[in-house]
Amino acid sequence: MIIREASAADFEAIWPIFHAIASAGETYGYRPDTTKEEAQQLWMQYPRKTYVVEADGEILGTYYLKTNHEGPGSHVCNCGYMVSSAARGKGLATSMCEHSQAEALKLGYKAMQFNFVASSNAGAVRLWNKLGFETVGKLPNAFEHPELGFVDALVMYKWLER
Repeated sequence: MIIREASAADFEAIWPIFHAIASAGETYGYRPDTTKEEAQQLWMQYPRKTYVVEADGEILGTYYLKTNHEGPGSHVCNCGYMVSSAARGKGLATSMCEHSQAEALKLGYKAMQFNFVASSNAGAVRLWNKLGFETVGKLPNAFEHPELGFVDALVMYKWLER
Protein backbone atom coordinates (compact mmCIF):
# COMPACT_ATOMS: atom_id res chain seq x y z
CA MET A 1 0.00 0.00 0.00
CA ILE A 2 1.29 3.43 -0.91
CA ILE A 3 -0.05 6.92 -0.34
CA ARG A 4 0.83 9.34 -3.10
CA GLU A 5 -0.29 12.67 -4.45
CA ALA A 6 -3.23 12.25 -6.81
CA SER A 7 -3.02 13.12 -10.49
CA ALA A 8 -5.92 14.49 -12.52
CA ALA A 9 -6.31 11.04 -14.11
CA ASP A 10 -6.90 9.48 -10.68
CA PHE A 11 -10.28 11.16 -10.39
CA GLU A 12 -11.88 8.43 -12.51
CA ALA A 13 -11.06 5.97 -9.70
CA ILE A 14 -11.88 8.47 -6.93
CA TRP A 15 -15.33 9.29 -8.31
CA PRO A 16 -17.00 5.93 -7.43
CA ILE A 17 -15.71 6.25 -3.84
CA PHE A 18 -16.86 9.87 -3.59
CA HIS A 19 -20.23 9.13 -5.18
CA ALA A 20 -21.00 6.18 -2.89
CA ILE A 21 -20.17 8.17 0.25
CA ALA A 22 -21.82 11.44 -0.77
CA SER A 23 -24.99 9.77 -2.05
CA ALA A 24 -25.39 7.85 1.24
CA GLY A 25 -25.59 11.21 3.03
CA GLU A 26 -24.40 9.76 6.34
CA THR A 27 -20.98 11.33 6.90
CA TYR A 28 -20.26 14.32 4.63
CA GLY A 29 -22.02 17.62 4.16
CA TYR A 30 -22.04 17.16 0.38
CA ARG A 31 -25.39 17.00 -1.38
CA PRO A 32 -26.33 13.38 -2.14
CA ASP A 33 -26.84 14.37 -5.79
CA THR A 34 -23.41 16.01 -6.18
CA THR A 35 -22.44 15.62 -9.83
CA LYS A 36 -19.18 14.18 -11.04
CA GLU A 37 -18.09 17.62 -12.26
CA GLU A 38 -18.89 19.21 -8.88
CA ALA A 39 -17.09 16.42 -7.06
CA GLN A 40 -14.03 16.87 -9.23
CA GLN A 41 -13.96 20.57 -8.30
CA LEU A 42 -14.53 19.88 -4.58
CA TRP A 43 -12.03 17.03 -4.26
CA MET A 44 -9.35 17.76 -6.85
CA GLN A 45 -9.27 21.47 -7.68
CA TYR A 46 -10.28 23.36 -4.55
CA PRO A 47 -7.93 21.64 -2.07
CA ARG A 48 -4.26 22.47 -1.91
CA LYS A 49 -3.37 18.79 -2.41
CA THR A 50 -5.22 15.53 -2.92
CA TYR A 51 -3.77 12.09 -2.20
CA VAL A 52 -4.73 8.51 -2.94
CA VAL A 53 -4.07 5.19 -1.23
CA GLU A 54 -3.14 2.59 -3.79
CA ALA A 55 -2.56 -1.15 -3.55
CA ASP A 56 -1.84 -3.40 -6.52
CA GLY A 57 -2.72 -0.57 -8.90
CA GLU A 58 -6.15 -0.01 -7.34
CA ILE A 59 -7.16 3.20 -5.55
CA LEU A 60 -8.74 2.23 -2.24
CA GLY A 61 -9.00 5.59 -0.53
CA THR A 62 -8.34 9.28 -0.91
CA TYR A 63 -7.96 12.45 1.08
CA TYR A 64 -7.59 16.15 0.47
CA LEU A 65 -5.63 18.75 2.41
CA LYS A 66 -6.52 22.44 2.23
CA THR A 67 -6.12 25.66 4.17
CA ASN A 68 -9.03 25.94 6.60
CA HIS A 69 -9.15 29.78 6.46
CA GLU A 70 -7.01 32.38 4.79
CA GLY A 71 -5.24 35.23 6.55
CA PRO A 72 -4.62 34.92 10.30
CA GLY A 73 -6.00 31.36 10.28
CA SER A 74 -3.91 30.11 7.38
CA HIS A 75 -1.68 28.04 9.66
CA VAL A 76 -4.63 25.65 10.22
CA CYS A 77 -5.47 23.05 7.60
CA ASN A 78 -8.52 20.91 6.99
CA CYS A 79 -8.72 17.40 5.56
CA GLY A 80 -11.40 15.05 4.31
CA TYR A 81 -10.93 11.29 3.99
CA MET A 82 -12.83 8.66 2.01
CA VAL A 83 -12.26 4.89 1.87
CA SER A 84 -13.93 2.55 -0.61
CA SER A 85 -16.47 0.19 0.93
CA ALA A 86 -14.33 -2.81 -0.07
CA ALA A 87 -11.31 -1.47 1.86
CA ARG A 88 -12.96 -0.37 5.11
CA GLY A 89 -11.71 -1.79 8.39
CA LYS A 90 -8.15 -2.26 7.12
CA GLY A 91 -6.55 0.80 8.73
CA LEU A 92 -6.60 3.04 5.66
CA ALA A 93 -8.23 5.98 7.45
CA THR A 94 -5.60 5.74 10.20
CA SER A 95 -2.80 5.66 7.63
CA MET A 96 -4.27 8.58 5.69
CA CYS A 97 -4.76 10.70 8.81
CA GLU A 98 -1.21 10.04 10.00
CA HIS A 99 0.11 10.78 6.50
CA SER A 100 -1.94 13.98 6.29
CA GLN A 101 -0.52 15.26 9.56
CA ALA A 102 3.05 14.73 8.33
CA GLU A 103 2.22 16.35 4.98
CA ALA A 104 0.54 19.29 6.74
CA LEU A 105 3.69 19.95 8.74
CA LYS A 106 5.80 19.77 5.55
CA LEU A 107 3.48 22.33 3.96
CA GLY A 108 3.90 24.69 6.92
CA TYR A 109 0.64 24.12 8.77
CA LYS A 110 0.71 24.12 12.55
CA ALA A 111 -2.74 22.68 13.28
CA MET A 112 -5.49 20.58 11.71
CA GLN A 113 -9.22 21.11 12.12
CA PHE A 114 -12.18 19.00 11.08
CA ASN A 115 -15.08 21.44 10.78
CA PHE A 116 -18.13 19.25 10.46
CA VAL A 117 -17.85 15.70 11.83
CA ALA A 118 -21.28 14.08 12.15
CA SER A 119 -21.56 12.90 15.76
CA SER A 120 -23.30 9.78 14.43
CA ASN A 121 -20.08 8.82 12.61
CA ALA A 122 -18.84 6.99 15.70
CA GLY A 123 -15.96 5.25 13.93
CA ALA A 124 -14.48 8.53 12.71
CA VAL A 125 -14.97 10.28 16.06
CA ARG A 126 -13.30 7.37 17.85
CA LEU A 127 -10.40 7.33 15.37
CA TRP A 128 -9.81 11.08 15.46
CA ASN A 129 -9.79 10.96 19.27
CA LYS A 130 -7.32 8.08 19.19
CA LEU A 131 -5.08 10.12 16.89
CA GLY A 132 -5.04 13.07 19.28
CA PHE A 133 -7.88 15.28 18.04
CA GLU A 134 -10.06 16.99 20.60
CA THR A 135 -13.68 17.98 20.20
CA VAL A 136 -13.56 21.74 20.63
CA GLY A 137 -17.09 22.54 19.57
CA LYS A 138 -20.49 21.04 19.00
CA LEU A 139 -23.06 22.38 16.55
CA PRO A 140 -26.43 21.13 17.84
CA ASN A 141 -28.56 19.40 15.22
CA ALA A 142 -26.40 20.78 12.39
CA PHE A 143 -26.16 17.54 10.36
CA GLU A 144 -29.25 15.92 8.90
CA HIS A 145 -28.62 12.19 8.79
CA PRO A 146 -30.91 10.32 6.35
CA GLU A 147 -32.03 7.79 8.99
CA LEU A 148 -31.32 9.40 12.37
CA GLY A 149 -32.61 12.87 11.55
CA PHE A 150 -30.81 15.85 13.01
CA VAL A 151 -27.61 15.02 14.88
CA ASP A 152 -24.83 17.22 16.21
CA ALA A 153 -21.81 18.14 14.11
CA LEU A 154 -18.47 18.26 15.91
CA VAL A 155 -15.51 20.55 15.39
CA MET A 156 -12.32 18.59 16.10
CA TYR A 157 -8.83 20.08 16.38
CA LYS A 158 -5.22 19.10 16.87
CA TRP A 159 -2.13 21.25 17.26
CA LEU A 160 0.47 19.57 15.04
CA GLU A 161 3.64 21.52 15.65
CA ARG A 162 5.83 19.79 18.17
